Amino acid sequence: MNVAVPVKKPNTKPVEDVQGHADTRQIPINKVGIKDIYHPIKVKDRARGDQHTVANFNMYVNLPHNFKGTHMSRFVEILHRHEREISVDSFGKMLVEMTEHLDASAGHIEMTFPYFVMKKAPVTGVESLMNYQATIFGEHQNGKTDVWLKVVVPTTSLCPCSKKISDYGAHNQRSHITLTAKLVEHMWLEELIDVAEKQASCEVYGILKRPDEKFVTERAYDNPKFVEDTVRDVAVALNKDKRVRAYVVESENFESIHNHSAYAMIEHDKEAALQPA
Repeated sequence: MNVAVPVKKPNTKPVEDVQGHADTRQIPINKVGIKDIYHPIKVKDRARGDQHTVANFNMYVNLPHNFKGTHMSRFVEILHRHEREISVDSFGKMLVEMTEHLDASAGHIEMTFPYFVMKKAPVTGVESLMNYQATIFGEHQNGKTDVWLKVVVPTTSLCPCSKKISDYGAHNQRSHITLTAKLVEHMWLEELIDVAEKQASCEVYGILKRPDEKFVTERAYDNPKFVEDTVRDVAVALNKDKRVRAYVVESENFESIHNHSAYAMIEHDKEAALQPA
């Protein structure tokens, strides 16, 4: 015998907004939000128009002293509205929208993702994909939006001192050149990657045949650089680019004959440098 089970009607009463309650501790919060959320995105690609990838997001707003909490679900709503295509320009718009949607005066978003570039080997021309760790991050505060582009570029470095003092060869190692740039207009991720690779002892590739391996080995040997040389040469290139308002350049050599890394960093704000003392 089938017994009809009564269907419970949904509760139509208003649900209390606990986050919107007043807080009496009189302590504002600098950043509150969601951290470490993965989301599919489409980013601008210089060669192919766009590229599908997966990004890890951190999203925060400030919280005035008189509010108990923020509305966490709204952060994810913002992601869903902007997942189809993200560029430096649209990232800035997403920052503004998030800040206003959560009734905040300041908002901050970080988006880190693997970015792939098809490269040709220097002699044979064989193609292979190289992956780079890229980040777009920014802040909207007091009506002003700043967006930064960051990329970690694997390269090869060869030690000038080792080349000078050794009778046979010189030691070299894998290196990471990290460029972080605040932009005033559009700049491709590939352009930042190009700057780093051109200033390294030699760039690296996914696939190398024997003629290619000979080329990159000899190129590195003919182009030795300390970490100090690398960051200075990259800084010279960025100083000439009017699209870059400020930058941080880092170089880390994962030493092959030491149990430590060599590291150097240059930080420069072009606008601050022009201000009178």
